[in-house]
Amino acid sequence: MGNRFGNAYGLTVLIPVKPGTENNRAYDKIIRDQLQSWPKHNESPLARVPNTYLARVFLLQDVFYEGAPAVEEHLKNKYLVFTSNFHGDLDTYLYGMWEEISDVLQVLLKYCFAFENIHSATEFVRYIKKCQINNSLFFNGSNDKPLPEQLKALYVKQAFIHFAYLTQHLRNQGDSGAVNLQQSFKKFVDLIDIENLDGNSWPVAATQVPVEIEQDVKATIMGHKEVSK
Repeated sequence: MGNRFGNAYGLTVLIPVKPGTENNRAYDKIIRDQLQSWPKHNESPLARVPNTYLARVFLLQDVFYEGAPAVEEHLKNKYLVFTSNFHGDLDTYLYGMWEEISDVLQVLLKYCFAFENIHSATEFVRYIKKCQINNSLFFNGSNDKPLPEQLKALYVKQAFIHFAYLTQHLRNQGDSGAVNLQQSFKKFVDLIDIENLDGNSWPVAATQVPVEIEQDVKATIMGHKEVSK
């Protein structure tokens, strides 16, 4: 099926926006302003939806004419478009979305066709499926592991980069440097706690390397303060 790549799922939804106005403002303009007011990164409502790899939501007002030999066409409605790559099956994902951000969804989708009839998670899942379009060539840009495992892997990779860089000086300290490196690595292993997905990890929706990772790694390195003086 075009929507699935291993355990990863690609969801594309086009939800038609009702024509109409509220307080002399068109519904589509209200939706656009709502989206632009959403907080970004880890504060975004979409960051709260479990197992989301990547998600985007935007307003599609019309399609562009590409020029001859294409035929000029236009949409009959404006659409709220939601796309998401996530781990797992569609029903579980949509139920999780409703559970986490139903308050946001109800405010955003109230201007869309037939959403006034949606009052429960089951009705929401059914509604989204009716608006879903199948992907022809879905490709997942990462592996298909659960999100907590992917976030942990990102954290471990970045932490180890810091560890390798910050311990370079120990190679020039002979036997004492070797002992310090071994002790530092043991502390580093304890820090990353690689089997604990609920422990130190990469923050959801982070777009920059968190400074806390380097700070925590520095604290594991034996003799770091002495070298820095």
